[in-house]
Amino acid sequence: MSTKPTTTDLEWTELDQRAVDTARVLAMDSVQKVGNGHPGTAMSLAPAAYLLFQKLMRHDPSDADWTGRDRFVLSPGHTSLTLYIQLFMAGYGLELSDLKAFRTWDSKTPGHPEHGHTRGVETTTGPLGQGIANAVGMAMAARYERGLFDPEAPEGESPFDHTIWAIVSDGDLEEGISAEASSLAGHQKLGNLVALYDDNHISIEGDTETAFSEDVLKRYEAYGWHVQRIEQAPTGDFDVQALYAALKAAKEETGRPSIIAARTIIAWPAPNAQNTEASHGSALGETEVAATKKVLGFDPEQHFQVEDEVFTHVRKVVDRGREAHAAWDKRIQQWREANPERAAEFDRVNAGELPDGWEKAVPVFPAGKDVATRKASGEVLKALGSVIPELWGGSADLAGSNNTTIDASSSFLPEGNPLPEADPYGRTIHFGIREHAMGSTMNGIALHGNTRVYGGTFLVFSDYMRPAVRLASLMKLPVTYVWTHDSIGLGEDGPTHQPVEHMAALRAIPGLNMVRPADANETAIAWREITKRHTTHPAPHGLALTRQNVPTYEANEGAAKGGYVLFEAEGGRPQVILIGTGSEVQLAVEAREVLQAEGIPTRVVSMPSVEWFEEQDQAYRDGVLLPDVKARVAVEAGIGLTWHRYVGDAGRIVSLEHFGASADYKVLYREFGLTAEAVVEAARETIADANRR
Repeated sequence: MSTKPTTTDLEWTELDQRAVDTARVLAMDSVQKVGNGHPGTAMSLAPAAYLLFQKLMRHDPSDADWTGRDRFVLSPGHTSLTLYIQLFMAGYGLELSDLKAFRTWDSKTPGHPEHGHTRGVETTTGPLGQGIANAVGMAMAARYERGLFDPEAPEGESPFDHTIWAIVSDGDLEEGISAEASSLAGHQKLGNLVALYDDNHISIEGDTETAFSEDVLKRYEAYGWHVQRIEQAPTGDFDVQALYAALKAAKEETGRPSIIAARTIIAWPAPNAQNTEASHGSALGETEVAATKKVLGFDPEQHFQVEDEVFTHVRKVVDRGREAHAAWDKRIQQWREANPERAAEFDRVNAGELPDGWEKAVPVFPAGKDVATRKASGEVLKALGSVIPELWGGSADLAGSNNTTIDASSSFLPEGNPLPEADPYGRTIHFGIREHAMGSTMNGIALHGNTRVYGGTFLVFSDYMRPAVRLASLMKLPVTYVWTHDSIGLGEDGPTHQPVEHMAALRAIPGLNMVRPADANETAIAWREITKRHTTHPAPHGLALTRQNVPTYEANEGAAKGGYVLFEAEGGRPQVILIGTGSEVQLAVEAREVLQAEGIPTRVVSMPSVEWFEEQDQAYRDGVLLPDVKARVAVEAGIGLTWHRYVGDAGRIVSLEHFGASADYKVLYREFGLTAEAVVEAARETIADANRR
């Protein structure tokens, strides 16, 4: 095959075209073999993905985690073969056998890309819209990282400068999260973000005219993005030269994020399946696959055909990647020599280590004073921020209520923003009223690496974040949610703002650790434990914090184990165990005083985190919740779903199995039966029941 370029603008040879067509064949064969999947988009996007991985992106297949690499996000995760085939061609460790095992048990090529499962996959995508929001977060993190380590460098001259590339689909842009995230990206002027919009006019229900007719580029222009459109080549395929030029222009636009709309034909060049909704999510069929192979000049009788010449050609990207990495190494070494203190800090952060003595900054609160846990959280955050520069975050326009402002004089805002505290490398993120995008951009920030991010809103609005929270849990991302106003204790705002079912619903998400501290000291210990776990036990954590003041008890390190004995029974072995969490621990403590006065030895267990408690060994758990003490009461101002397994058949739960109301929180607790008296009565009942068994 000829290797002579067909144009002087881009080195695009017959061998490059053959590699693209090979990718199309591999997409068809992979889906056909397993009998299900999404071949059409992988076929039409093959030239774009090839251009990125072979011609434009700075990456090193031999080191998938290289700090200086560009990032690639495939937002329409259903077309996972678009990514898998390029990872195979580029030498990221996937082999033809992995493509043959597409969507099967224990394969490296699951139906949608999974971060941490397949080398080279930067994020888990599938739920549409999440990927583009992740890309926005990655672009934000790249800027903050630059600010930590090389803020004075001219644009484009820092070893920390890199590009976030994303492919997005009609489905991504229809989902509301894309509007939130794209608006934020435009506001932040994220010039390191480039999105290619696959405008193929096809969705599962047919032509997108069924539901989508807006002018996407005008919408993005209004967001403040740099916009371009490229048309098809006369053949109906991608105009590769035009696409390459557009992608280069987008990368060179550093003052705004960029989006390129490319009109494509799904399943190109399948003779009968192209431009059909069936090709989106179904195998093309043996006859159509064979016909398409003939069109492309492949042998219809062969499957997973990769010619040696093509394979050798595409694997040259490994050498190019190593060369780019070596050049970067020289730049980073020059930077190290010029910035020894920053270099030491970079090494620490990159290793996931914390500064020496950081724990001394965590405050201890004096017992006896009533403090809202949201207020205590704010004080802890500021203290941690003073010693951990990679810690940053903010709120969905609720910073004054969430107490999430780590530095009021430093806001993460782009150059040109008129606010006096605006700083492109600022520490306080203003996510705006965009909870869903906040969750997903936080995921992108965590995926990018080298920073520690938190984000806050009211607990009731965790519903707006839930898809992103679920994906954070799936990916085991160390993000921290500061969810305040955690119960009917927020009072007069009423049932629309009072979370009742949310703690139970969030605890149901596998891998999410929920922490509902009883007081200021548990809050401080929780923040310390979450900070330690960032690297050792990466996982998302949700802090559920009170609006109202609650009593402060002596600090107890047992809080870091999720559950512990706060007050021991007096006068003998416990006859009843009272389990409290959050603001209801005080009710258990008050009830204990009454029961002890009646001669009933009563133990109070504070359980800020069910998930942390379940991590402990059986001996510890049995030491806290004595197995032979069947009389137990759990109390929480929410539905009691969490607590049945802890109280057992003889136990009782003092809970709230309905929505709240608008009134002072003390009135609500009284009227809804969340009182010490109710806990005492429940204790008497469970003791009687346990004695009968």
